[in-house]
Amino acid sequence: MPRRTLPEINAGSMADIAFLLLVFFLMVTTIDTEKGILRQLPPPLPPDPDVPEVRQRNVFEVLVNANNDLLVEGEYMKVGKLKDAAIKFLVADGVFSDMPEDENLPLREWVREADVKSQMDNLEQLKAATDNEDKRESLDKAIENWDKKLAAIEFFGEYKELPGSALISMQNDNNTNYDTYIQIQNELESAVNELRDQLCMKHFGISYSELAKTYERLKGDEKAAEVYKRQLYAVRSVYPQRISEAEPKNLGNY
Repeated sequence: MPRRTLPEINAGSMADIAFLLLVFFLMVTTIDTEKGILRQLPPPLPPDPDVPEVRQRNVFEVLVNANNDLLVEGEYMKVGKLKDAAIKFLVADGVFSDMPEDENLPLREWVREADVKSQMDNLEQLKAATDNEDKRESLDKAIENWDKKLAAIEFFGEYKELPGSALISMQNDNNTNYDTYIQIQNELESAVNELRDQLCMKHFGISYSELAKTYERLKGDEKAAEVYKRQLYAVRSVYPQRISEAEPKNLGNY
């Protein structure tokens, strides 16, 4: 009796069916998009970095416990009042004029045009005197930082800058509600953005976000974008965004 042969499976057709099912799945399935906070992360620290001593008056401390209670500079505070408190910290003892000193706030230091130009000249001389590429690159970065301060003076006049160690420090509990966490982040960022907006509206007639969008739109044309780039540098020099977020831990209910 002749042996019957089994029909071969059409692997090509099965692959086509699998592909069509995948396409159907992608078309009809809704994938939730996770919300996040857009912020440029700092570069990684070198091994064994030198950690400078930070004066307590230079740190605006924000703690959030497991019950979503807010402790700001050691005092309970409603989330709705956080922005104004952060603005007070950032303005400190005045930006373009001297205000009465508060021992709980940072001391801003005057940035004088003559000092900035002197520093830039010294750095240019050091750069011209070395052939070491790494050193030249480091000097270029330092010159660029001083040039940003010079841009601020060109647009706004001499001003007072925050100490390098001044920052807003936030830490939440492992059990802090995510919505509360986002609200606090928004309030802190709003404090910086409000100050930047005020400065931009006064001197440029547009908001900070409009200025940033204009630069992004034109940055392909370096010549056309240059003035907007320097304006952004100037605003950020006067009101830098320094929000440091510590790793969550069990803060309890204080």
